[in-house]
Amino acid sequence: MKPIIGVTASMETDRAYYSTAKRNVKAIIDAGGIPVILPYIIEGEDVAEIVNRLDGLYATGGGDIDPILFGEEPHPKLGLIIPERDQSELILIQKMLEMKKPILGVCRGSQILNIAAGGDMYQDIYSQIDKQLLQHSQKAPFDYGSHFVYVKKDSLLHKLTGEDKLRVNSYHHQANRKVPKEFQISGAASDGVIEAIESKTHPFVLGLQWHPEGMTEVNDEASLKIYAGFMKASISK
Repeated sequence: MKPIIGVTASMETDRAYYSTAKRNVKAIIDAGGIPVILPYIIEGEDVAEIVNRLDGLYATGGGDIDPILFGEEPHPKLGLIIPERDQSELILIQKMLEMKKPILGVCRGSQILNIAAGGDMYQDIYSQIDKQLLQHSQKAPFDYGSHFVYVKKDSLLHKLTGEDKLRVNSYHHQANRKVPKEFQISGAASDGVIEAIESKTHPFVLGLQWHPEGMTEVNDEASLKIYAGFMKASISK
């Protein structure tokens, strides 16, 4: 049976509809899953019911995250936040973690995963990291790998891809900073920016700062392996 994968969505304009990029849905379908786009739900019983029916959660990219959630006030470079999305995803991720169900978070999804687990983040890496950084919001096409990520040996990410160094695309100005003790940093850019985190206590909980769904469109082998591993974990949860 194909796994049912919940896909987080956004409501960024006039709040008339939920949306997610077509490539998010396609990446799940191509990997053998059935994607279900999720609305914002914060009622505990409703969240529990959704999590019971899901085989895995795909936390997608999107806008910035409210810094109040990790004890800070807004930085001048903070972009658009959607409080309803933040609250819904926090509750959903925490319930998925509690039930030890698979989670794959990309870009914003990696950040909200980290916060849900007790970590924090940079509101703007270029203002808050005091050294020269790479271009983390690339001007190249979406499916183009613009910089490298160095992968920790024996990590889930390393086991999935079989690679010590990945070439990735990059579209972010925020990034994870403090990672909770139950998690580990499994990938970083050459400038030290955290690019991958994963749980040390769950079978499959992985956050990636880049957008592998875009890299699958050019048949990037490592990206395809990540989604295949996510589906396998969701079937055998």
